[in-house]
Amino acid sequence: MATRKPKSVPFRRKKEGKTNYHRRLKILLSQKSRLVVRLTNQKVIVQIIQFFPEGDRVAIGMDSSALRELGWKYSLKNISAAYLTGLLIGKKAVDAKQEEVVFDSGNQSILHGGKHFAFLKGIVDSGLQIKHGDEKIFPSKERLTGAHVASYAKKLKSENQEKYNHVFGQYLKANAHPEDITKNFEEVKKKILG
Repeated sequence: MATRKPKSVPFRRKKEGKTNYHRRLKILLSQKSRLVVRLTNQKVIVQIIQFFPEGDRVAIGMDSSALRELGWKYSLKNISAAYLTGLLIGKKAVDAKQEEVVFDSGNQSILHGGKHFAFLKGIVDSGLQIKHGDEKIFPSKERLTGAHVASYAKKLKSENQEKYNHVFGQYLKANAHPEDITKNFEEVKKKILG
């Protein structure tokens, strides 16, 4: 019977597809906190993480379900919710005297004008210092506020009531009419910036 120990795998997290060590090293050498954002099928999860030799520590953490306490009635995973979540954690970070952070999207692929950049726009608007490059990467104001959803809902309601009820059924069950998403967006944004 063999008495040797099992082989340890170097960079196990790389093999599992969880960590890009080359990118992590570059971020750690900057000596700034990481702003980690993860998009799930239900919400946006955000953490500001600081490096320590004994292990990373979460300085500030939250997810988009915190928007419910501020009166957000719509999806917690859409572009508007991503922007508001970025604005909220950015405001908390500024209040906690965080000066500058580095954006870390992990191994997720990101698209210009998508949820990651809507979140990043919220961070920039909150006043937190973060390098982001060109302003063209951010979604349009119409998409950030949800105006495209409201216009589609109005069009669909006038053309096909049955399809409208099917597409926006979750909102209607929660008594949140999709035509009012921009109004709700502005109310929540005002509460965050307070």
